[in-house]
Amino acid sequence: MANVILKDVVKKYGKLEVVHGVNLHVEDREFVVLVGPSGCGKSTTLRMIAGLEDISGGTIQIADRVVNDVAPKDRDAAMVFKNYALYPHMNVYKNMSFGLTLKKMPKDEIEKRVREAAAILELDELLLRKPHELSGGQRQRVAMGRAIVRHPAVYLFDEPLSNLDAKLRTQMRLEIKQLHQQVQNTIIYVTHDQVEAMTLADRIVVMRDGYIEQVGSPIEIFQNPNSIFVAGFIGSPPMNLIPATVRNDGERQKLVLSDRLDIPIPEKPGCKFNDGQQVVMGLRTKDISLTNGDEANSADLVCTVEGHVKVVEPLGSETNLHMDLQGAELVATSEGRRLFTAGENLEMGLKLTHLHIFDAETEKSIY
Repeated sequence: MANVILKDVVKKYGKLEVVHGVNLHVEDREFVVLVGPSGCGKSTTLRMIAGLEDISGGTIQIADRVVNDVAPKDRDAAMVFKNYALYPHMNVYKNMSFGLTLKKMPKDEIEKRVREAAAILELDELLLRKPHELSGGQRQRVAMGRAIVRHPAVYLFDEPLSNLDAKLRTQMRLEIKQLHQQVQNTIIYVTHDQVEAMTLADRIVVMRDGYIEQVGSPIEIFQNPNSIFVAGFIGSPPMNLIPATVRNDGERQKLVLSDRLDIPIPEKPGCKFNDGQQVVMGLRTKDISLTNGDEANSADLVCTVEGHVKVVEPLGSETNLHMDLQGAELVATSEGRRLFTAGENLEMGLKLTHLHIFDAETEKSIY
């Protein structure tokens, strides 16, 4: 078992710096997911941990041992790639055992490890098949099995589900979570899919342009995003983010969203705004409810507004409503069995208990 510590890790390609002084401490047996859009540096960071990319500055420790100059095979870390990287001429058993054979491990130990991994991944009946005889999900299991048989301290997953269809991705997410519960090793997992990040992680690391934007548990990141970027990236549909102006109305403050819509700012200790301050209001889609249908919690502070339905997106268990609320464009999520039509007017309740306010200039959370 092992922790992984990154201290001021930098990656440069010539003069171009793509990872900027990343600091991260992954605890022993923790499942950490690096998430962010393409080009944010998450896969590069993972490859530096694996030793497949040289670091340009800082230190990387695995199990409290600095591994900057340690070869990938000696880092006690096993990587699972998104393209499976299986040997097409070898059957499943040989693919899984190949690394152990190169290490000249005794045959009975190889047999034991392969059988154990095959049982965990439900590959027992497929050991004599070759990769072309397997489905995408089965090939991904073989790639995982090849990592498991090594008994590494750290597993590194680089977007392993990106080549699978939606249904298979859901199934494989569950299997990876169960794998972690069984093997109890440290896992660092890279994805651009925030649903994968939310469902798999003990902690999420949100990256942007080579920097870490925020680190926290899935619910912490979802409920308390510290920037506009995190608020808009985590959550499906993403948080509604609307430019607004703060106005002081005697002792009360309000957000002016349009010339027809303003909403009160609930008092919060230590939160005061300047009159005319430019901000961005944030509200999750499920925090906009139908006042005559989707009941708000009695503890929620609700502001009622009439809205006009522009587009309806039925998803089965829920329905997304693209709304014009008195000049402000928002998306609301409602219970799915209720029928809506574009063009109708609805009375909506904004749950201000869950209101977020971000500074328009710094894009950081200020409320």
